[in-house]
Amino acid sequence: MVSSTILIQQPTNLFHQPEFQHQLWRQGCAAPLQKQPIIICSSNKGRSRPLRVTASANGAATSSTLEGYDSSPTPSAFPLFTPPSQPHDTPASQLELADPDFYKIGYVRSFRAYGIEFREGPDGYGVFASRDVEPLRRARVIMEIPLELMLTISKKLPWMFFPDIIPVGHPIFDIINSTNPETDSDLRLACLLLYAFDCKDNFWQLYGDFLPSDDECTSFLLATEEDLLELQDEKLASTMREQQQRALEFWEKNWHSAVPLKIKRLARDPERFIWAMCIAQSRSINLQMRIGALVQDANLLVPYADMMNHSFQPNCFFHWRFKDRMLEVMINAGQRIRKGDEMTVDYMAGQKNNFFMQRYGFSSPVNPWDVIHFTGDAKIHLDTFLSVFNISGLPGEYYHNSRLSNDGDSFVDGAIIAAARTLPTWSDGDLLPIPSLERKAVKELQEECHQMLAEFPTTSDEDQKILDSMPDCRRTLEAAIKYRLHRKLLIEKVIQALDIYQDRILF
Repeated sequence: MVSSTILIQQPTNLFHQPEFQHQLWRQGCAAPLQKQPIIICSSNKGRSRPLRVTASANGAATSSTLEGYDSSPTPSAFPLFTPPSQPHDTPASQLELADPDFYKIGYVRSFRAYGIEFREGPDGYGVFASRDVEPLRRARVIMEIPLELMLTISKKLPWMFFPDIIPVGHPIFDIINSTNPETDSDLRLACLLLYAFDCKDNFWQLYGDFLPSDDECTSFLLATEEDLLELQDEKLASTMREQQQRALEFWEKNWHSAVPLKIKRLARDPERFIWAMCIAQSRSINLQMRIGALVQDANLLVPYADMMNHSFQPNCFFHWRFKDRMLEVMINAGQRIRKGDEMTVDYMAGQKNNFFMQRYGFSSPVNPWDVIHFTGDAKIHLDTFLSVFNISGLPGEYYHNSRLSNDGDSFVDGAIIAAARTLPTWSDGDLLPIPSLERKAVKELQEECHQMLAEFPTTSDEDQKILDSMPDCRRTLEAAIKYRLHRKLLIEKVIQALDIYQDRILF
């Protein structure tokens, strides 16, 4: 069998023209082409699309002789019959979905959530993406919380709170008014929260069921003396003792035996008031609000948004929409989100681990703002250290330039960024470092790091073994051990970074 191929550009049946029969015959056809149907594929714009047709010796054109044409239906043509894709295992899939009532109590009060889901794990709630989100030029809203659901108090006089749930003449107003608006935001919010729990039909009576109990809180206002000693940081332990004493004195001053019952029932014991302070400290945010023509800095307890966890590289942020008094939680512009990714915010930028422990009761081994205090005179060359680890930006905005790194290189993290900020360095214009002097400085800095580690009563390995041996210990005790562990891991990371630095110095 001999065949030939021609390119059809128009829907006209060109095979009826004698010159084409003669041309095909000259190309080697065994017999002249007979009249046959022509199959034309049209595009969406109504134009004919070129299609190669193979003509056989008997002049028959069948589907088997059409190149690129498949008459069998594809699964995409019948989406109803397409089997669903298998779900991918993500960290979120290991957690339980929040109770439906958790959504219901907010939705009936105009709370809205888009493309997210709340899940509960052993460490509390978290917010996770329920679908993929492609990067956009504009930030995308994932939560809307109306002002009527929040508890807010302005930070400066004339101070006010929204919503106005306290009646005129209620003694809780005098207690709140006796505090300092600049420094006592936790005391003020704690009083307002306790009153909201006692206010009939208030939203926080329902939402309070989903807040962590005193056994689940990691705030060190609830820590015992044993927990404070486990910090292995006397300065931080002393600060927390002062905070505990401050809360106790405030309760004794305003909840004495002679106060009216409407005040006494809000916090019958100091533990209840200290728990409310823990909630106010660990779950409140500071935001500039605009109500009408008034713009004020305020402390806010925002339901649902307070379930978002912290990250030093967050994918979300808060935005106040003044036209309808809504707090929006928005995805960063240009941020790609995959289904199952956790939605996070940055609680406080530029703070060290000890401050996170004071207010939130947690620390991180990759905090890029943590500090190690060196007392020696040894210094390394700043620009060389930054280039070795591909760190770019100004000192206050250091970041790891992953485009310059090898694929799979995960050594550089927040601890290395912290090392770039905290290590003693020198820089003198175009003066290049001398490798021998740099290695000498590295050795001195490493020796000082080893001395810091030797001052701790336990090593990082021992701390990890203690945590593994006590899976059901108190939350505050666990947080204290993790705090000292993270401190040691940072120092050990700096030692490793200095080893890599001296190995990569150019001769």
